[in-house]
Amino acid sequence: MVSNASFDKDFDEVWDAMYVIATDPDCDRLGVAIRNYKNELQLLNGNQTMLLMTDFLLKQWESQGKITGKEFIASTIVSTPMLGKMALHYGVESKTVLTGFKWIAKLIKDNPELSFIGGGEESFGYMVGDFVRDKDAVTSTLLAVEIVAQAKQRDILAYQQLIKLYVKHGLYKEHLVSLTKKGMDGAEEISQMMKNARKFPLTDINGIKVVRVDDYKLSDSKNLVSGSESPIDLPKSNVLVYHTEDGSQIALRPSGTEPKIKFYMSVNCPLPSASKFEEISEQLDKKIINIVEDLKL
Repeated sequence: MVSNASFDKDFDEVWDAMYVIATDPDCDRLGVAIRNYKNELQLLNGNQTMLLMTDFLLKQWESQGKITGKEFIASTIVSTPMLGKMALHYGVESKTVLTGFKWIAKLIKDNPELSFIGGGEESFGYMVGDFVRDKDAVTSTLLAVEIVAQAKQRDILAYQQLIKLYVKHGLYKEHLVSLTKKGMDGAEEISQMMKNARKFPLTDINGIKVVRVDDYKLSDSKNLVSGSESPIDLPKSNVLVYHTEDGSQIALRPSGTEPKIKFYMSVNCPLPSASKFEEISEQLDKKIINIVEDLKL
């Protein structure tokens, strides 16, 4: 039997920890909380965890002289676009697939001439290397621990490393709105929302011009500025992605397993220095709020 005193002691030790990692019951997704500048434990979102892990792996490959231009990282169409910026910086390829790790695994199979470094998605899943070929919280937890341990050895916070990435590549913030529509009427409502989005595409979002619309159901990417269209070389999926003039991205995607339609939002802007992080972050938060209000979600 565990005494209350013992429980309280264990609880206090958790809150004194440098980091906390938890997985879901089948151990394929993980959540990571690290200390921020205020010495508070802050839960990273799935995109932030993916960025820290991918950058760590890229640095390791680079330091070992293993980057030759025949490597790639991967993510999904609703995850942060910042991963592409990181790939460009290190001279590796960034591939984007539909949601689901089976598509990342297929990339490994279809590109045997390329070495897969790592990749993930916004929903707290990550894949390290090519030996598991699915999201795996076991190897991902080991990687997260190593990241924090090496940061501690250099007497810095893993959180500082994340901010440095934002200074280097731009501050990206993502937000998800998930609307539940139950029953037959709900399914029809979700279907009609997607039909309306295709029939009456948005020309601006929060006052910012839409410059491109990617329709993964029609496998078509349309440039609204030039009027040109190009095919999307991915399997068909009921997803619509708006790209705006200022680099924001809004994706509409009905869930395949739940009575929900999801809106994935990504906004970004340059971060001139770490000292400006809180200020710029608040500006992007306000921008997300304005987008949510403009879309009437």
